[in-house]
Amino acid sequence: MKKTSLMLLGLITVSGLVGCKKDFNHDPSTEDEKALYTYGALLAQRVNPQQLQLTEGEMQSLVQGLWDNYKGNKERVALADYRMKVQEVLEGRFKKAIEANKDKGANFIETFLKEEGAVKTESGLAYKIIKAGEGAKPSAEDVVKVHYTGTLIDGTVFDSSRESGKELEIPLNRVIKGWTEGLQLIGPGGQIKLVIPSDLGYGAAGAGTIPPESTLVFDVELIEVVKAEPAAKKPSKKK
Repeated sequence: MKKTSLMLLGLITVSGLVGCKKDFNHDPSTEDEKALYTYGALLAQRVNPQQLQLTEGEMQSLVQGLWDNYKGNKERVALADYRMKVQEVLEGRFKKAIEANKDKGANFIETFLKEEGAVKTESGLAYKIIKAGEGAKPSAEDVVKVHYTGTLIDGTVFDSSRESGKELEIPLNRVIKGWTEGLQLIGPGGQIKLVIPSDLGYGAAGAGTIPPESTLVFDVELIEVVKAEPAAKKPSKKK
């Protein structure tokens, strides 16, 4: 079995344990337990078992397999007969989940474009300018200072400079394509809502708690444009 499939199985199983309230109700008390609890919670955020559309029986089977192995109980299934089946099932479920993400994202964008002022560019980026701002708009080579909130289409916040209270300052050519294109549409003091399809975001790889092929929603305020410094000229050689 591929290493990635083994890792995915481990992540999903731990996530199942974290989300299973029927048989597990343990409050961590020691520092190590609290650290391991945090590890499990972070894994659950990264790999969402709900995306695999597991039935209750399937989720319980996942948890039971880990529990029986941990306790040294008799195996309820001939593991050798199903090792190869694991990869087939996981890859099939993830493929369906990814396709579902793309479809949901496309439907979300279609609905968003019905809002007054919403526009879609040739690249597929959808946006709505809340406030145009004043002054020169940034170029892709400029550094921008922004405040932003990023959510999934279900409203789940995955990142926010506003929550951290710290502005982000970053070159526009070092962010996802949807940001590079979208932030060039407003001036300093402007605000824009970006709805970014997966191919202009993190694509099939996803990122952190962002599932693969996710459409992303960003509310971005452009605070300042820091013009890129021109490259230093090399001294000419004397003849």
